Amino acid sequence: MPEPADVHFLETAATLVPSGAPAPPGAPNAERCLELFDAQLGSRHLDLAARRLQAQGHGFYTIGSSGHEGNAAVAGALRPDDPALLHYRSGAFFLERARQVPGRNPLRDVLLGLVAAAEEPIAGGRHKVFGSRPLNVIPQTSTIASHLPRALGVAFAIERAARLGLDSPWPRDAVTVCSFGDASANHSTAAGAVNAAVNCGYQGLPLPLLLVCEDNGIGISVPTAPGWIEAAYGSRPGLAYFPADGCDLADAHAAAARAAGWVRERRRPAFLHLRTVRLMGHAGSDVESSYRTPAEMASDLERDPLLRTARLLVDRGAATARDIVGLYEAKRAEVTALAEKVAGAPRLASAPQVMAPLRYPRPGGRARRADGEPVTVAQAINRTLGELLDERPGMLVFGEDVARKGGVYGVTRGLVKRAGAARVFDTILDEQSILGLALGFGISGMLPVPEIQYLAYLHNAADQLRGEAATLPFFSSGRYRNPMVVRIAGYAYQKGFGGHFHNDNAVAALRDIPGLVIASPSRPDDAAGMLRACADAAEHEGRVCAMLEPIALYHARDLHEDGDGGWLAPAGGTVPIGRARTYGDGGDLTVVTFANGLRMSLRAARRLEAGGVRCRVLDLRWLAPLPVEDLLREARATGAVLVADETRRTGGVSEGVLTALADAGFPGRAARVTSEDSFIPLGDAAYHVLLSEAAIEEAARRLLTSPR
Repeated sequence: MPEPADVHFLETAATLVPSGAPAPPGAPNAERCLELFDAQLGSRHLDLAARRLQAQGHGFYTIGSSGHEGNAAVAGALRPDDPALLHYRSGAFFLERARQVPGRNPLRDVLLGLVAAAEEPIAGGRHKVFGSRPLNVIPQTSTIASHLPRALGVAFAIERAARLGLDSPWPRDAVTVCSFGDASANHSTAAGAVNAAVNCGYQGLPLPLLLVCEDNGIGISVPTAPGWIEAAYGSRPGLAYFPADGCDLADAHAAAARAAGWVRERRRPAFLHLRTVRLMGHAGSDVESSYRTPAEMASDLERDPLLRTARLLVDRGAATARDIVGLYEAKRAEVTALAEKVAGAPRLASAPQVMAPLRYPRPGGRARRADGEPVTVAQAINRTLGELLDERPGMLVFGEDVARKGGVYGVTRGLVKRAGAARVFDTILDEQSILGLALGFGISGMLPVPEIQYLAYLHNAADQLRGEAATLPFFSSGRYRNPMVVRIAGYAYQKGFGGHFHNDNAVAALRDIPGLVIASPSRPDDAAGMLRACADAAEHEGRVCAMLEPIALYHARDLHEDGDGGWLAPAGGTVPIGRARTYGDGGDLTVVTFANGLRMSLRAARRLEAGGVRCRVLDLRWLAPLPVEDLLREARATGAVLVADETRRTGGVSEGVLTALADAGFPGRAARVTSEDSFIPLGDAAYHVLLSEAAIEEAARRLLTSPR
């Protein structure tokens, strides 16, 4: 069945005659109009091809750009070295950007993405995205505003790299462009990113960010209230507002040029509001007639940006109606021929091929012990951060309270004096913006080490790790990476400082993110060595690392008795990623644990050994990749394993440990003791739901006395 947009364009274009109207102010010249029209035509025919390919069983993606082709004017107003984070309806932008860089074949590239071909040059068949290293288009997937914090970070990084004298992928005067829809503009992520951008300008911090809202008035089936985008963003102090009719190439071109020039010159954020239409529904499976009236759909067809550009060309004498139809059909033939060639292209053929960008390095190497004066966990992290800042000019430490205050627990004390306010700085209280800055810094060649003040607050922004950081190498076949080391103060057992938000043991949201490295140190020497290992993995391999730091152990000094200094150790050394650490060599029981559980398990093991039970304690140290090789070795050494897990019974670390043992066919006895499936209450009530030394000891005795 023919697409109404296709039929309507051909019928109407064939009747076009010059109107005699003068060229609109700011309209591009005739040659430039034809170039932009070519991008618009290509985008339209890619959408039509996507639906044909799906109908033939070859295609897998039909969210199109029809009605949004005015964004070709935005690409035309920018340079190809301006970093771009694009809305999924940015086909014409992508084609126009590619025209500016010789040697590209963007029509074929997009078609390869539609058929999930392994040779597709950015995602390698993993998704259909607009992305390209040579074009400086950073790939995004089905963006619901989640890319706005990253765009904020890229814009901030342009200026910060220049201030620090660091190399950057982007020129000193570059503009970051980020496009999104009107429905996405309502998302809290968008609101937070725009607020952070305006806040930067308010503080006098340069932020060359061009936000482009392509407002087609509807989100899937839900209308956006007429006038809402202008009401919400059109008069916001600190955010320059440029409205335009995105269906009118001349108006869109003029407004985009003004907006891009304003941002480039003033280094302040601007909001380009393009009023568009959405033709052909949300996607190929969308039955638009079920929620829109025939009159509404007909009205959008009359505003078709391709027809408006065709009228502009005819009025300017650059083309006749016959020429327009000829250009349209020639582009159809070009795209159709390419689509036929790629329809049978090989796809990813195995799990290893699909997962190649996510692979952890194989655990290996030996830990190198540190020498020097014994210190606490907090002191070890502080010293290591200072050393890393000295060694790596591109490293930045930032978050809430990390600079002047030196962190809530003093972990970053003195670093701003050591490295300067451009490299150690406080942020606004918004975890999405903190991680967005990290995403921008990392992709711009720097090494960000953001701090999330408490684990509970990470959940406000977890999608910046899950949906943005972890997916970028996956959907770019490793061509784009966003290295970072996220330091997160977490877990429970703080004395005199309780309650849910400052004591949180929910780690499941991190553990199931593919490719994420999760460090969970307990002792000072491990904390230092693991932080250094994460920094190395981020800098040299582009890894996204999360370091869960047990708050209750930051300032611990003793292990068994007051004054024994058993929890102090020298800082420094290295700890290979994915390698555990064993304490003791008992042959009766292996206690597997991590974080606060290590201290409790060592204390419990001492009492068990006094009763004749010979124990060894395995500190996992790494929650991802889980040190399975070390786990199996220590489990087989005793034939009995108790997992002492301070996280929750459901979704906690012990589930993964016991599964690893089962998968390997471990023949011995295994059990676990965990915290309860509860939030952590205030005061002494917390100890009713948290793992305890007594519970570990009791579970160990029960395991060893149970029938095999």
